[in-house]
Amino acid sequence: MLSEPLKQQIRQCHQQLKQQLPGYRARPAQNKLIAEISKIVAGEYHRQQRLGLIEAGTGTGKSLAYLLGTLPYALAQKKKLVIATATVALQEQLVNKELPFFLKHSGLHFDYTLVKGRQRYACIGRLQQLIGQPVLFTSPELSQDQATQSLLKRLLSAWQQRHWLGDRDTLAEGLPDTVWQQIQADAHICHKQHRQHLGCPFHLARAEIADSQVLVVNHSLLLSDLLAGNSVLPAPDECIYVIDEAHHLADCGRELLSASAQLTEQNVWLEKARKQLQLLQGLLPERSLKDLLKLDDLLSDFAATLKPLERSLRDYLPQWFPQASQTEYRFVHAALPKLWQQQAEPLAESSSKALNCCDRLLTELQQQLNEQPKRLRSQPQLIGDLALLRQRLEHQQQLWQLYAQPQKDIANQARWLSRETAQSPLYLHASPLSVSHKLSQLLFQPAFAVVLCSATLRLLNSFEHAKRELGLLDFAALQCLQVDSPFAYAEQAEMILPTTRCEPTAADFSQELIRLLPRYLDAKKGSLVLFASYWQMQEVAAALRQQGFSLLVQGEASRQALLDLHKSRVQGGGASILFGTQSFSEGLDLPGDLLTNLIITKLPFAVPTSPLEAAQSEAISARGGNAFVQLSLPATAKKLVQACGRLLRQEQDRGRIVILDRRLVSKSYGKAMLDTLPPFRRIIEY
Repeated sequence: MLSEPLKQQIRQCHQQLKQQLPGYRARPAQNKLIAEISKIVAGEYHRQQRLGLIEAGTGTGKSLAYLLGTLPYALAQKKKLVIATATVALQEQLVNKELPFFLKHSGLHFDYTLVKGRQRYACIGRLQQLIGQPVLFTSPELSQDQATQSLLKRLLSAWQQRHWLGDRDTLAEGLPDTVWQQIQADAHICHKQHRQHLGCPFHLARAEIADSQVLVVNHSLLLSDLLAGNSVLPAPDECIYVIDEAHHLADCGRELLSASAQLTEQNVWLEKARKQLQLLQGLLPERSLKDLLKLDDLLSDFAATLKPLERSLRDYLPQWFPQASQTEYRFVHAALPKLWQQQAEPLAESSSKALNCCDRLLTELQQQLNEQPKRLRSQPQLIGDLALLRQRLEHQQQLWQLYAQPQKDIANQARWLSRETAQSPLYLHASPLSVSHKLSQLLFQPAFAVVLCSATLRLLNSFEHAKRELGLLDFAALQCLQVDSPFAYAEQAEMILPTTRCEPTAADFSQELIRLLPRYLDAKKGSLVLFASYWQMQEVAAALRQQGFSLLVQGEASRQALLDLHKSRVQGGGASILFGTQSFSEGLDLPGDLLTNLIITKLPFAVPTSPLEAAQSEAISARGGNAFVQLSLPATAKKLVQACGRLLRQEQDRGRIVILDRRLVSKSYGKAMLDTLPPFRRIIEY
């Protein structure tokens, strides 16, 4: 429960922060957020289930609200506040802007740190090795490149003088991926047990976790750590979690629990691996010979267990890939051929044993490199090659572990094969259809408190889809809250639905766009035109350029380069027109004059052609449900809300949205989809 002194502290912090915010306006929505979040985490609704699902519209000031609603209580209870976001942009905003401001003006005393994955940090030991022994570069070109050596020396000097934090995000100059991969921290190389690695950036950053009361992470690191048993972050019962951009959490979990591995042409890498083991015999101590022989045997066992599957492809491939151009085949209801199902468990077991053996050898090899580097000079690629073998084995183990799981009457996985061309190797894939049980088990049940928030959590005016996706249906004490944006939508923006001659599914819809778009591309405004398909965007762009329009088209330059050019054109008093696809409908911040004219050419329905989406639809139908209503409509409504959210980013912004999809009027679901959008002033020309 919130004590009276704690309530008073929250009010006082809020008052102090308001006084420092330039042009501050009272926000009743923000006050409500602070009050409700503080009640949830303090257990005023339920002492065990301290869970909140909150949709907070643009401009509600949710970052400040959840900091005020959680941090005073976390500090009083000596709990860690873990803030997880989906995008780097929001992480940077929190660490570089929100948290410093909060620390300076709230009157609270705390430390905060940005927790990043191991591969975002350099290993100073590896950096020094590559400077002293360029032969250790896996690429001969890099080992002989003076510019690379000079760059590495500058990095080491910057680290020693504390001008660089040792992570990729604070590099003063660009570093090619090929070079960064040579110096990044690695679990098998950058060991804390080795004295020379104790001062590496990764381990120093991890040490900060113990001293920080606020930890900022991304969804992927949070879920990976929960799956690994909390090797980095504190145990869930010691944490108050704020999951921002929570509409991404289930997809992130699904991606982490998916697996892919090569199926055919295994003999190439297996034979190479066995040759590497022979080279290692003269470089490792006698105590490791047993592991070398064992790994060689395990690789042979794995190859022998896989052989029957490869032979069976002669019969199956003509059925699964009847056309040479076909690139994917999905196993309907995740049902594998009987032989494949029988071999899945033995393959999972043998790859798991080989993986453990490989881990021991990597640890030993790195110890030898640290103790006797001269012995390994003649074989600089061995650690890299052995690490690659380990990665391959890990992929195989994860995949066959998923394939070994029996599927019930209604499958809980998507399983499929893929290839780039008819001559390319075949790859196997598996993905869970839902991660709701895992999220419930790993996060929501053990956590001290969890607040999930986003601007788009309700779909078709309901939290039910989000609750089902996230695994929150069984938590009776879950608090669901929707807080409207303070924007005066009807006064600030209008939404126009012009009459169109055909529906977007018609063959001549591109021509209809070419006819209509010039009417709405105001030469004095910053415009963004969103397309549902890349090919249609290119077709329309080519036609409009012939009419004299100057366009900035996604894919013709980097995203940042396009946005910078768009900004310079608008701020220079000119017009600018951005063309983009679905990725431009979220996370794009174009405030003020940078975007006053948003055009959505087509409702962003995802065609369920991907194996995962097809399998999800199949499972819903098998349960007697309607896949279009339960899957396609909610997903499209979410994307439409996100797209429309690009227009008004600040309280003073103004503009218009034009939607060129008549299905919002002609279809039965159109009204429900329109009602999910903010209350823009509507002009419907039908």
